[in-house]
Amino acid sequence: VQLQASGGGLVQPGGSLRLSCVASGSISSINGMGWYRQAPGKQRELVAHITSVGMTNYADSVKGRFTISRDNAKNTVYLQMNSLKPEDTGVYYCRGRIVVLDTLYSYEYWGQGTLVTVSS
Repeated sequence: VQLQASGGGLVQPGGSLRLSCVASGSISSINGMGWYRQAPGKQRELVAHITSVGMTNYADSVKGRFTISRDNAKNTVYLQMNSLKPEDTGVYYCRGRIVVLDTLYSYEYWGQGTLVTVSS
């Protein structure tokens, strides 16, 4: 099982980006999926999370600006980021709790990270 994140880049303050994370491999089902970020010199923090039935929660710092969604048919989670601020800069990682095919067990998987830089 692998998670592949994409969509990062350089954007000016006030701009938008859409991150995607695709899960592939021996997947039976995917439970919760989330986006985390790590700013330079800081610990990794939760940005947004979505359950298998679409319930969401967000870090206070991104509420009203970021939207997490998922397409279960494509094993993909998205993060739409609007009104970006310089403090949103960091490496964004996706995480998924995935039930492996032909087992009853779920495991936590992380994507490789995609860099978001918000700067003028």
